[in-house]
Amino acid sequence: MGHDRYTGDVLAGDWRKPVHGRTAEQPADLGLVVEDVTTGWCGEIVRVDRDLGTVDLEDRHGARRSFRLGPGFWLDGKPVSLTAPVKAAPVAPTRTASGSRAVADARAKVALPSRIWVEGRHDAELVEKVWGDDLRVEGVAVEHLGGIDDLAAAVAEFSPGPDRRLGVLVDHLVPGSKESRIAAQFSGNPHVLVVGHPFVDVWQSVKPEGLGIEAWPVIPRGVEWKHGICAAFGWPHAAQADIAHAWRRILSTVHSYADLEPELLGRVEELIDFVTA
Repeated sequence: MGHDRYTGDVLAGDWRKPVHGRTAEQPADLGLVVEDVTTGWCGEIVRVDRDLGTVDLEDRHGARRSFRLGPGFWLDGKPVSLTAPVKAAPVAPTRTASGSRAVADARAKVALPSRIWVEGRHDAELVEKVWGDDLRVEGVAVEHLGGIDDLAAAVAEFSPGPDRRLGVLVDHLVPGSKESRIAAQFSGNPHVLVVGHPFVDVWQSVKPEGLGIEAWPVIPRGVEWKHGICAAFGWPHAAQADIAHAWRRILSTVHSYADLEPELLGRVEELIDFVTA
């Protein structure tokens, strides 16, 4: 018996299905190569504008054209409807700027009686930028002194003790300096720790590579150091506002502990350990 071409249900199955398949939704991910059905323009997705609802395709010659998101594209020979990519949820950092493990949803503690003192406002801003998250978790407040010439009187007024420790960060703490003589007054006090870095100013603790230079300029004696630095960089320095702006430029290059010299890193960590012990 020969084959009966009239047997079976000719309407069985998805007989309405297009030859190339049904259109599927496809996120318009950057780098994807698609073809516009109407114009035949084929190119890589290089930009998606959610507000305008458009996608930019760049062909192999570098030319670009914009198209509406939605149906009307080929991907690997199959019809697709391009949709705006789903935005990824922000990832919480696992490390603070100081390199410590970040504590999720940690609230700042009420400040401890202990304190860390630094010489000036710039020192305080730098410590806050790198160690601020750690200090808030520990409940440690950082205050700036405006210089250490009257440090002995300030320490006496603070009245440090076993539960009220004081850590002090000093600029240019090198043998034979005025700063070293002041720090020596507290060498026998178990409740006070004075440490310092060798730099003329805390500016110099920022690695020069971030500023696009190999090393910080050497400023001649008799020239105010910050003014000399600004002059060497070709920055305005006539007014205090100019110096403040210069510091902002320098501070903007600091994103984590990796942008600071180890001579400062070690001293700040030592102070944090001391006042939280």
